[in-house]
Amino acid sequence: MKRFIILIFLATMSFFGYSQDWFGFNRYQADNERIITSGDWPEVVFMGNSITDNWAYFHPDFFSSNNFCGRGIGGQTSSQMLVRFTDDVIALHPKAVVIMAGTNDVAHNEYWVSPERVVDNIIAMCNIAQSNGIVPIISSIPPCSEFPWRKEINNPGQTIVDINKSLKAFADANGIVYVDYHSALTDEKLGLPKTLSNDGCHPLPDTYFTMEEMVLEAIRNALKK
Repeated sequence: MKRFIILIFLATMSFFGYSQDWFGFNRYQADNERIITSGDWPEVVFMGNSITDNWAYFHPDFFSSNNFCGRGIGGQTSSQMLVRFTDDVIALHPKAVVIMAGTNDVAHNEYWVSPERVVDNIIAMCNIAQSNGIVPIISSIPPCSEFPWRKEINNPGQTIVDINKSLKAFADANGIVYVDYHSALTDEKLGLPKTLSNDGCHPLPDTYFTMEEMVLEAIRNALKK
């Protein structure tokens, strides 16, 4: 529990202005340089926010045993991920990238952007990946009916559903694999139930087992294994 609380705190640090590296370039710089120097390229990079960051923290064996690389940064919006996409994904030459973005956009972390802009940012990441020979996999935004750090946000659950519909439509129209975590995890309030999350937004460690089954199937389909 203590570790989980610490991770949630780190996930929201950028909102409160503790980080001067707004885009997060420094977070993975040393490890990126190690990978580039060694040529030990990961098969798949997971690009995301605190949900991805926590995933790599709670389940390191899942990443290491599958030659996956976690590149999540707590509190980040889709715009921040787009800016660091070249350093944290393209430079690592993976076969595929799993993109999970949008939670913090809906929470209005740092600034407000329209749902359409969130979709555009994720599409831009997909286009950059494809232009570099990397297969994009789009993740739905996981369910969240209330943000613990932004309780004034009105009806985020429905906003997330609307963005996910647009993401799936784009994925279907362009032959991109879409991982629908939202449908698998949501409750009647369009959030994460207490059995899967302590705060209704961030998955508990065991919740990632369900997500792992789903994303492994998505990766197999995307890479046609």
